[in-house]
Amino acid sequence: MQNVTSPDSHRAGFACFVGRPNVGKSTLMNALVGTKIAITSSKPQTTRRAIRGIVHRPDAQLVIVDTPGLHRPRTLLGERLDSLVLSTLTEVDVIGFCVPANEPIGKGDRFIADKLSAVKKTPVVAVVTKCDLASKERIAEQLLAVSEVAEFAAIVPVSAQSGEQLDVVADVLIEHLPESPPLYEGGQLTDEPEQVLVAELIREASLEGVRDELPHSIAVVVDEMLPRDGRDDLLDIYAHLFVERPSQKAIIIGHKGERLRDVGTRARKQIEALLGTRVYLDLRISVLKDWQRDPKQLRRLGFYD
Repeated sequence: MQNVTSPDSHRAGFACFVGRPNVGKSTLMNALVGTKIAITSSKPQTTRRAIRGIVHRPDAQLVIVDTPGLHRPRTLLGERLDSLVLSTLTEVDVIGFCVPANEPIGKGDRFIADKLSAVKKTPVVAVVTKCDLASKERIAEQLLAVSEVAEFAAIVPVSAQSGEQLDVVADVLIEHLPESPPLYEGGQLTDEPEQVLVAELIREASLEGVRDELPHSIAVVVDEMLPRDGRDDLLDIYAHLFVERPSQKAIIIGHKGERLRDVGTRARKQIEALLGTRVYLDLRISVLKDWQRDPKQLRRLGFYD
């Protein structure tokens, strides 16, 4: 007898977005969740952790895992990030393979498509992102080009910026989730610890306007986050930025410390919006030589084996 899904049944499960760096995965997740969970930047390889965002609907709960961009790694950090992505692929119910509408399909996209072909049991939906940056003719060409890369369960164009087709992306991903009651409480938008989200917002602020080689060298650790004595309306946050070379430290600090103050101001505003309280932010910066290649330092900074 055929198993027919009841119209009032509820689905819940996990989806992940994969793609090369800077194809709009984090922006798409934030748009679907409806609030900022993952940091975004014009710099490639901004995402370094598998951040979970939760989409609540009457008929479904979609838990989206935003992953770092897949690429051929050049450092131990890069190897760990790729390992994180590949392990995530085996743990979700559906994969969203993100390809931007405004860029030709290249070696990086085909490299990832080959990796996805090895994940036999998980359906893959191709998501053509950044459609607000491409003409209708270009989008049509890209949809055809994507269809020739591999066999996909579906191909969906979307613009996270304008919101066009967001509901369609959610519908298509949810179709592949199992019937299940909700996995998280209503209203919960992420399961990330607040300290991790705060550290990511500081790193996002520090990435603005820096040279291309610097983003990969910045790590942030929140040392302490606690209410100020006698003040329930103020949170003290002590955080540490780490870079690999003294020249990078000078870039972050800027002339007479102006750039570091600007980073602190921008990060504080984002953190206050996230936590809903006033924040005092104390930022320190140190050089941790070649931390991306040092297993001991990677563990210290939270990038485990």
